[in-house]
Formats: sequence, C-alpha cells, structure tokens
Amino acid sequence: MAGTIDQAKMKISRIVNSRSYTRFNQSQNPDGESSRVEVKLSVDGEEEEEEMDGATEQGHVQHETYTRPSHPVPLNKGKIICSVIVILLCFCLGTLIGFAAQRKSEPPSCPSHDRVDKEDSSEVQPSFDVPAPSMDWSDVVKLMNKKLSPNAIQDKLSEYSKGDRQAGSSGDNLLADKIYETFEKLKMQPWVDEHYVKLQYPNSSNPTKVLFGSEVIGNPIGFLAYSATGSKEGRVVYANYGKPEDLKEVKDSGVNLQGSVILLRAGKISIAQKVANAAGMGAVAALIYPDPADYKRLPPDTELYGHVHLGSGDPYTPGFPSFNHTQFLPAKLSGLPSILAQTITANMARKILEKMGGKDSRESFKGIFANYKLGRESDMVTVAVNNDLVDTKIYNVFGVIKGFVDADKYVVIGAQRDSLSSGYAKSAVGTTLLMELARVFMEMMKDGFKPRRSIVFASWSAGDFGNVGVTEWLEGYWSSLDRQAFTYISLDGAVTGVDSFRASASPLLHTVLQKTMEMVKNPIASGPVDLRPSLFQSYGGNLGSLLKPMLMDDSAYPFLALSGIPSVSFSFVPARPSADYEYFGTTLDDKEHLDIVTGQRVGEMSVAAAQVAGLIALRLVHDHILRLDVSKYAETITSHMKAIKDIVEDLKSKKVEKIESLSTKWLNMAKSSFDHASFKLNQVISNSDLEDLEMSRIINNRIMKVEHNFLSPYVSMRDVPFRHIFFGVGWQTATDLENYLKDVARQKATFDMDQVLNKFALLTWTIQGCANDLAGDIWSLDNEI
Repeated sequence: MAGTIDQAKMKISRIVNSRSYTRFNQSQNPDGESSRVEVKLSVDGEEEEEEMDGATEQGHVQHETYTRPSHPVPLNKGKIICSVIVILLCFCLGTLIGFAAQRKSEPPSCPSHDRVDKEDSSEVQPSFDVPAPSMDWSDVVKLMNKKLSPNAIQDKLSEYSKGDRQAGSSGDNLLADKIYETFEKLKMQPWVDEHYVKLQYPNSSNPTKVLFGSEVIGNPIGFLAYSATGSKEGRVVYANYGKPEDLKEVKDSGVNLQGSVILLRAGKISIAQKVANAAGMGAVAALIYPDPADYKRLPPDTELYGHVHLGSGDPYTPGFPSFNHTQFLPAKLSGLPSILAQTITANMARKILEKMGGKDSRESFKGIFANYKLGRESDMVTVAVNNDLVDTKIYNVFGVIKGFVDADKYVVIGAQRDSLSSGYAKSAVGTTLLMELARVFMEMMKDGFKPRRSIVFASWSAGDFGNVGVTEWLEGYWSSLDRQAFTYISLDGAVTGVDSFRASASPLLHTVLQKTMEMVKNPIASGPVDLRPSLFQSYGGNLGSLLKPMLMDDSAYPFLALSGIPSVSFSFVPARPSADYEYFGTTLDDKEHLDIVTGQRVGEMSVAAAQVAGLIALRLVHDHILRLDVSKYAETITSHMKAIKDIVEDLKSKKVEKIESLSTKWLNMAKSSFDHASFKLNQVISNSDLEDLEMSRIINNRIMKVEHNFLSPYVSMRDVPFRHIFFGVGWQTATDLENYLKDVARQKATFDMDQVLNKFALLTWTIQGCANDLAGDIWSLDNEI
C-alpha cells in the first residue's frame, strides 16, 4: 500500500508543479577525504545517478536540498482540473486494491527500523524512533565483572612494560603499532593522530655537572625536560620544598636569593612549581633532590626524571596543535622557566649540605641529614645543564566502540604509554587496563550489550613531558570536542598501593564515582567476594575525604581546565599520610617494587581499578540521561561564593578604604540562577518520557554544556589556556579572587576597587551564562540579574 501511495503522490507532484530534486550524499574515509559522492536528480520524471568509486561506510552524512522551482510550461486550466480528478480517482481505487491485497497476503509484522529500502541498503541511517535493545544495568555489571581477568591483566602487564618507551623512540612507536593492531583485531576501527613536537633530552656527549666551589659533586643522569641550558654560578641556599611560604621564610631571615642556586627537596608541590617559584625570587638555578625523610624506600643514589613546564602540551606551540602542516612563528610559552633546573641524588645533596654554613634552618625544614644550614655568601655552586631540544614525531592511537543511539557522543578512556624511566606503575599499568577494558567491552557486545553512546580508547605519547600528546590532540579538535566528548577517564597510575583510594574529579562526576565505589568489592578484604565490603565502605564511607584537587600533571587536567570536559582520575595508593608512590619518576618504578608496595596483589588491584573505570564508563553510555550530577556543581559554586562573602565582610569590619560600596549581591544572584536552573532541569528529567529519544538528547545536550560554560569567555585561550573559573589557573578563577582578598585582609596587598569589581563582574557573568544555557529555552531563563 505504501508503494501505491508513493507512486500516486509522485504523479501528482510531476503534473501540478514540476520541481528539481537533488540529494547529495557524501561519506568520508578516515583520512578526512571524500571516499564516495552520490548525486541523484529527478526532473520531470527522469532520474540520473552518478557515483564515484570508493569505500562505503555505515552512517553516511546525508543532505537533502530542494532547488528553486523551474518555470512550468503553461497548461490549459481545464485540462489540469480533469487530470487532477482522474489522478485522484486512480489514487483512491489503487489504495482500496492495495489495502485489500495487503490484508490478504500480509507477512508477519517486523519492526519498522529493520526494513531498509533497496536503494539505500548500503546506507543504514541511525534511527531516533526506536531505542537500541539493551541489557538491564545489573546484567551489564555482572557481565563486565565476569569477563575481567587478573591473569589476562598480568599477561598484558609483562607485554606492555618491556623496553625503552621514551616518547618518539622506536620502543614507543613499536608499542603504538601493537596497540593499533590490537584495536584492529578487535574491529574497533583504529586511527592514529600524529604530532610534531619539541622534546628535550640530555646531551650524551656533554653531561650535566654540579660543582661546589671547584669540587665536582656529580654528573647526574636524571634530568628535567625544558630546563634552560648553559652554566650558572651562584650562592647556594637551602629552601625546603620551594613553596612560596618556604622561600619567603628564607628571605625574611635575611638571606639574599637574588642570583642564587636554590637547593630544594622533592615533594609537596610539582617540580615545575618549585622551579617557577625559585625563578620568581631571582634565582639563577634550582637543584631538586629526594630527601630520605620523604622518600624512605629510595636508595640514596636514585636519579629523578621529570619536566619543568608549568603547563601542558608542547610549550613551543602555545594554544595551537603541533600538526606538521601548521606554520607558526617561533613561540615560547610563559610556563617555561628562564633558569637552570636539574635533579640530583640524595647523596649529592648531602655532600652540598655538609659544606654549607650560615644560619640554621627552622625545624620544619629539616630531614634526616645532619646539617640543614641556609647557606653563606661564600658557599658557591656551579650548575651546567646541557640538554638538547629535539623535534620529535609522536603518535596517539585510538580505537572506538560506536554507540547505537547517539554515536556522535562519546566517553574517552585514556592512558599514557611512554616513560622517561621505567614507568611500570605510571604508564604500563594504565596501558594494560586500557587494552583489557577494550577487550572486555568488545566481548560484552558479542553477548548482547549495546551502548547508547560511543566509547573512545586513547593511548597517549609524551605524557612525561607534561601531557604533550593529550594536550596537542585537545588543541587540534577543541572546537568540537566539548560538544561530543562528555567525560574523560584517566587510567594513569591507577595502582600504586592497597591501603587507600584517592581521586580527582569534576563535581559532575562525584555522584557516579561514589555509586561506582559502592558497587566494587574490596579485592584484598577477607571472606567470600559477595560478603566483602565495598571500596566505599573500606576507605571511610566519605567521598569528600578521598577527593583531592586535580593537579596540572594529571592527564585528566587538560580535558577539564582546557577543554571543559568533565574528567576523573583515581588511584589505589599507599597508607596515609604520604599516600604517594615514591618510585614515580625513577628507574625503580618497576614490577619488583610495585609488587612490594601492593604485597604481590597487582593483579587483584588492577581488576578493581578496571571495575571502577569500566563501570563509570558503562553507566555513562548505558542510560537515557547522562549520569552527570549538575546539583554537585551548585554545591561547588555555593562554597566559593560563601568564601568570597566571608572575606568581604571581614574587610568591611576592618574598614578597608572603599570596601563599603563592594557588594556580593550580583554574585549571589548568579549562584541562585544556577541553583534554580539545576533544580528545574531535575524536574524536567523527572517529568519527561525518557523513551522519547529526542527529548533525552535535548536534556543531555544541556547537561554537556555545563563544564564548558565554566571556561571563562573573557580570557584568551592562548594567553590563559586553563580558563576554567573553578579549576583553572589565572586571574579569572574564583580562587585567585579569594586569594587576592585574603592578601588585602592580611595587609599583603593594597585594595584596588577597579580590579575587584572587574573580577566580580566577569565571575558573575560566567556563572550566569552557564545558568542561562542550563535553563534551556530562552523563555525559561531567570532574568532577574
């Protein structure tokens, strides 16, 4: 019957109003070039078809456009009326005959989305009318847990931890090839992302030197990438961990830091922050060593490896991707230090400290060495750093499991595969978990699991140089990623102990993280698996105590603060108070030492880590509505607004000049707008038919914009790459405003009303803009502000 109706409609269309109809269909190959072009024209009943040979893929992009009407041939009005009547009679008669014939020989019914026209049999378009068949969530959980295997993880660990894996090396490239081939065998349609970046390595023929006076202290093998190069001499000064308060303490004690070489302990803050702080005090060089008081398990001759880029990505293409076809003027990010930076062993540091005189340092500065003097004017140290900047080609490797409903929306699971040292816990474990989850998810698909949204698996290179591979990819595609990628899950360093659990995450992911921890059993607890406590119970039953701020060295950080994509990283860690894995950045980050720290339970802990990452990902691609909890951001905003209000009230009580006219009213109203929009969104979700795929998609699009809308629109991405107002770095952040007001209260800064008003206004409108977008339709906005 449908065919009869269509034929009748076509005849009427041709007689009454002659039009040209064009359909343009273009698919793309993985290289981005057109692989097939099909053009169909229908003019006055004639059809022509033209095809260019090439590969065909499922899910072609299709555009249907109507051209302007052609001039109809003048027809006699009476003839037209007669023709229309005849056609209508034929149409009615054909309809009755077709209906009777269909009722007589109608085959068993089948879902409409299973029927494909012969003409379009090679171009199956996604259906938005019928949801993809899917398992119950409890069945998904059982299936994933059943397929995860400690033995499979152990086998992969030995495979992915072999050989030299420095970024861009033959070992790194061979591992990339192996990952690509595995994705290919799993039929995950892999692709490769190439970048041409500048990396820094030591000069093997001209080693680095450290001298005290004329005595050679040592030729360290470890190094800090992106250090300035050359030779500098200066008075050596001991300054604890190099935190701002440490350096201020030394300066206030009467020690001149200008032109000095500052000796610093590793830990507490990143090496890049230590070097930046030392440079800010006028030092010419910084030496960093692992003090035995902090690194009890490290032998005193252990070398340290790291980088000093206070940022992420290739520092010589700030804000731009390092693609080979991009041409930029020579640039250098402000996050690179202008001073020499070098790591030395604990034994080298001990030799320097033994020779130093001057004032005794405060008690909190002291480790286990006998002498911790601040240094004399005559204590001169020479540092010669001889590193080479090398143009290097690196590869990121990707595989994808495509969703059955919203294939264009995806969660990204990623792991760094390179290492400057051994990198067993830092990169080999994460790469192993990445590949194991890829295998498990593909096997689940064979057993009937059909994700609504896609899952992208990413293997990054040059992570040890400051998330270079991750950041270059984000910079290359940042204009579209925030509309497509809705979460990033990092697997780096996921297993470094068994005693506690630590995570860093966007507030949007706090709820799904907690729910996941409540479902995963503690792998080292005694008794039957079903009776063991969950991770959440085992580690305190309070998510807040397990969360820590996301650091710049975290591979999830650029996703969150650069691209506005909700991100999470986590790790099983050693016992507090340190909760740090001492072997990171050393050649001792190997299987033997991770086995010691975990009590030979690497396999079991890796399964638990895979369960955490896997269940978060599966939850996010399984449900109609994204499990991103907008109300948790309302709590974050409230916390910051309360802190700002309290400081302003404190300043008013101290009668700071001009402060009486400063009001937090508009900030509070923006916060209220976000609260209201969050509440209304939850109401919409509760009252909506979630089987309506278009409604679910509209709601999910509103949720996905939240994180991105917290990237300040008032600063340049190139000048301030981490634009996030809550988790970024720069003057646009709420934290920067709070710290400035605190400095005014402590009389460490003078009150600048114009500066504060500007910060208030930009922060207010960033929050209000996010609230407006979250509210949805323009008529649903809260316009009180």
